[in-house]
Amino acid sequence: MQRVAIAGAGATGLAHAELLASIDAAELVAICDIGVVAAEECANRYGARAFSRAKEMIEEAEFDVLDICTPTSTHIELIKAAAAARKNVIVEAPMARTSVEAQEAIRLCSEAKITLFPVQSRRWSPEYKKLHDLVASGAVGEPVIARLSHETTHPSGWDDWYADYRRSGGVVLGQLIHDFDWLRWCFGKARKVNARGLYDRGIHFVDHALVTLRFDNGVIAHVEGSWAKPCNSECSVEVAGNSGLLSFDSSSSAPLRFELRTVENSGCSEIVSESLLATSPLSGALEHIIGCLEEGRVPDVRPEDGYEAVRIGEAALRSITTGQPVVLT
Repeated sequence: MQRVAIAGAGATGLAHAELLASIDAAELVAICDIGVVAAEECANRYGARAFSRAKEMIEEAEFDVLDICTPTSTHIELIKAAAAARKNVIVEAPMARTSVEAQEAIRLCSEAKITLFPVQSRRWSPEYKKLHDLVASGAVGEPVIARLSHETTHPSGWDDWYADYRRSGGVVLGQLIHDFDWLRWCFGKARKVNARGLYDRGIHFVDHALVTLRFDNGVIAHVEGSWAKPCNSECSVEVAGNSGLLSFDSSSSAPLRFELRTVENSGCSEIVSESLLATSPLSGALEHIIGCLEEGRVPDVRPEDGYEAVRIGEAALRSITTGQPVVLT
């Protein structure tokens, strides 16, 4: 049984608490938030202890795993505290606000011999996993280009921290971090980043970014993210190769679509649409890490994956700010 303490009783922390309560091998034992009323309400619901400060919770509560669901800029200090206490760490993406902080987190957890698990939940989304598996199987032949889009409303949080882009990283780190990780999962190392967006424009509660990535294997990916949609959320993916096209559109009743050549060098194609059962990517990610901790397995998402996603996001923000492409070495 993995005893879990959650830092943060906002929307993300409450979602984690609900899902952890449904996992047989997990027990929520503590939750903290500076809004102590929110912490107490959550703690009472699941029979846990409530705290107003993370330091106090880490010192007093008996737990095995710290689940970090606080604003991005606070992640590194909580990871430091968890490493000092020899507690395993689950941390919402992005793992840290900067790549330097992400590297420090990896070093501290490695030295403490604890597991550091960044929640890159795209990997447990049924549609995105299916697309990854199809690409890996060679369904479209040699991949050439990918297009991803994720548009939603501007998120809200305590103290409007999402709107303070120096703290949150805006839509690039706050949202596209998951797309960057998925692209790396599919295509390997990103080499060059070129981006444009509203990150440094000072427009309150609106952000939008266009990011182009070039990978070592030659694939070019165009990623668009928006925190400007009035309501709802939509995402889409296209992966084109020399043998066909894979696409996903969340607004479609049969969102997953394959267009594959059936005769070499002909324009004929087989078109197949597929609807996958909706499951929670976050639920899959949390079940995976709890299972890994119980069984002593290495998680599928490594700390280095979280670091590389942050590094791409950081490069995109630098490109937006300077107007110049950034080469990743």
